[in-house]
Amino acid sequence: MFPWLFGVGLVVLNLVTSARSQKTEPLSGSGDQPLFRGADRHDFAIMIPPGDTECFWQFAQETGYFYFSYEVQRTLGMSHDRHVAATAYTPQGFLIENIQNVRGQINFFTQETGFYQLCLKNQQNHFGSVQVYLNFGVFYEGPEMDDKQTERKQLNDTLDAIEVSTRKVQNNIFHMWRYYNFARMRKMADFFLLQSNYNYVNWWSTAQSLVIVLSGILQLYFLKRLFNVPMTTDTKKPRC
Repeated sequence: MFPWLFGVGLVVLNLVTSARSQKTEPLSGSGDQPLFRGADRHDFAIMIPPGDTECFWQFAQETGYFYFSYEVQRTLGMSHDRHVAATAYTPQGFLIENIQNVRGQINFFTQETGFYQLCLKNQQNHFGSVQVYLNFGVFYEGPEMDDKQTERKQLNDTLDAIEVSTRKVQNNIFHMWRYYNFARMRKMADFFLLQSNYNYVNWWSTAQSLVIVLSGILQLYFLKRLFNVPMTTDTKKPRC
């Protein structure tokens, strides 16, 4: 009985391990079909603990445009240093760029197909967490012109003009979306800064008000003791 259960457990463990070790990649399809060229876009906020590092992997194909931008929105804890280190690596593990600032951008053209690694390190704050807003992805301008020269010769000028205009509109919309994300980053950072200043002013005003009230009570108490005259009786009289 026990050997049978042990064998079943090994089979289940192997299945789980093989399922976890699979890497998800876009399928190339069958025949001469090219890889799907989509524009993967991601924008979200994460919290990085003190001295910790968060990494992400983004799949990109060759001849794509990779963009990555971030901004530290707020800090939590004893330390208030908003600087974080951002690095980008190629699928082979080579360093592309390394920046260390409150906000930054890393933009480059992809030279190879694979998973590009992005890392953020909160190395300046040893006693405080930081909230970072991320915006990264890959954008493809479109299919290569050389591969479709023969097909373009069969199209008329009207369809060609429509295709070019549509591609220009798509590119303009994409860049407008990026600028909108930049503005949203700054807006959230300013909102958290105003909220922090508002809380600081409220707490500091409350503390000062309590100190003023307490000092007034203590002054009144000591002044009252100065004018406190002891009662005199026949047996208890003040000494000369």
